[in-house]
Amino acid sequence: MNFDLAFLPPRSQKPRESGLTLMTDRGLSVREAENFCEGSAPYTDFVKMAFGTSLLIPSLEAKLNIYHEAGIRPYFGGTLFEVFARRNALDSYRSYLDRFGIEYLEISDSVIELSRQQKCEEIKSFAQDFEVISETTNQLRDRHLSFDEYLDYMQEELEAGARYVLVKESHQMPLYGRDGLAFYLNCGDGKGRIDLSKVLWDAPAREQQIELINGLGNEVNLSNIAFDAVLALESKRLGLHSSTLLRLIPEVNH
Repeated sequence: MNFDLAFLPPRSQKPRESGLTLMTDRGLSVREAENFCEGSAPYTDFVKMAFGTSLLIPSLEAKLNIYHEAGIRPYFGGTLFEVFARRNALDSYRSYLDRFGIEYLEISDSVIELSRQQKCEEIKSFAQDFEVISETTNQLRDRHLSFDEYLDYMQEELEAGARYVLVKESHQMPLYGRDGLAFYLNCGDGKGRIDLSKVLWDAPAREQQIELINGLGNEVNLSNIAFDAVLALESKRLGLHSSTLLRLIPEVNH
């Protein structure tokens, strides 16, 4: 902060457990990663190597070191877990994570099919050696998924050992607007059903970020943020943006 403004809303300091910002790295070079950290490391908690891109990055170790040295926790996308799971090669995946000193991993079943029991067993198994971010199952193949059932899934995955659950929108699970999960948790019957400090919201769009900050507060956990949008997001969290100013900056009473 270049000037002290005592009236700004409180903000957790790194390393923090809530108010997290997760940037998705879709192919930054080593130099671009250095430039990103110079400008945005204070406001970034995690960087996810999107999809299975970590297998393709020419200077992966150097890039991971840059993020580590900047106080950012890097990890690999959930699609990579699904690739290894599909081949029944999760022991090899563990070796890959260990080789690069990865502490967090994402477990998902957005493409492959895992039973609830299988998924919770994988979370429990990996949680013995890693911190797990679980992308909560957000669609069913044989019937519709309700908000209450989705919240039950989130709680099951947390109880299985996930550190955080990641929620993503699907055709069965709207997250935003008056018909979305965020509104249901803030104003509907879902209020108080889940510990929101354990929930990461997939919110790449500006409008999604604004809705979540204004509805759930500036300490909401936000995921899938573009590398060039982190600073703007932190401005929104602090009321230093027109979209959140009235919600977060108190007016002086005359």
